[in-house]
Amino acid sequence: MNSSRGRSREAAGPKSRRAPRPREQDRDVQLSKALSYVLRHGALKLGLPMEADGFVPVLSLLKLPQFHSFSTEDVQRVVDANEKQRFTLRPGDPSTGPFIRANQGHSLQVPDLELVSLETPQALPQVLVHGTYWKNWPSILLKGLSCQGRTHIHLAPGLPGDPGVISGMRRNCDVALFINGPLALADGISFFRSANGVILTPGDSNGFLLPKYFKEALQLRPARKPLSLADDKKTECLSGPRGRMIKQ
Repeated sequence: MNSSRGRSREAAGPKSRRAPRPREQDRDVQLSKALSYVLRHGALKLGLPMEADGFVPVLSLLKLPQFHSFSTEDVQRVVDANEKQRFTLRPGDPSTGPFIRANQGHSLQVPDLELVSLETPQALPQVLVHGTYWKNWPSILLKGLSCQGRTHIHLAPGLPGDPGVISGMRRNCDVALFINGPLALADGISFFRSANGVILTPGDSNGFLLPKYFKEALQLRPARKPLSLADDKKTECLSGPRGRMIKQ
């Protein structure tokens, strides 16, 4: 029996890198979501020492109850595998271990997030697009885009799947809203690029990107087609896909 098992192992050849099992994938999703919350929103409330550039020690993070079942290796794997490159790991010395931060999406104030300022129309991507959902569309048409409690409004330099687009909008968004960046820039609105290529803007003094900066809109699902940007205040509802009515 032992020789038969040995021949089976030999026939299988060298051991290849094992793909994550479903349970490991579930754990990785759990870890990624926990990291996103803590690094973007909850670090200070949870007593984590956060530096001005948003980095926190991984060893301190792993001492929190929600991370007790995870290791530094788990964190490294999740950071490496994250397609949207939401996190950055920075080596530390032996006494501190590595540091981690979220690249964007904070409601916490992170003054030294190392964002690249985009100060001229030429510095802006040719495409600036914000992804949203039908439930938000009437309010956006009326009031504009809002930071919604975060420090920035998130824009992508293209639609999901376009070359070079890593992050900036979710793949399941219903609507893509294209922004006139040069016009907003001329009005004094700032734009930045994060480490993973997301374009960020704080909006105006009230945290809004007003409808005057909207260029065009595109329905993404179930099929792509242009949407009107007209805000007909006499109507009380807008139609979503398949005739679904959206109340204002």
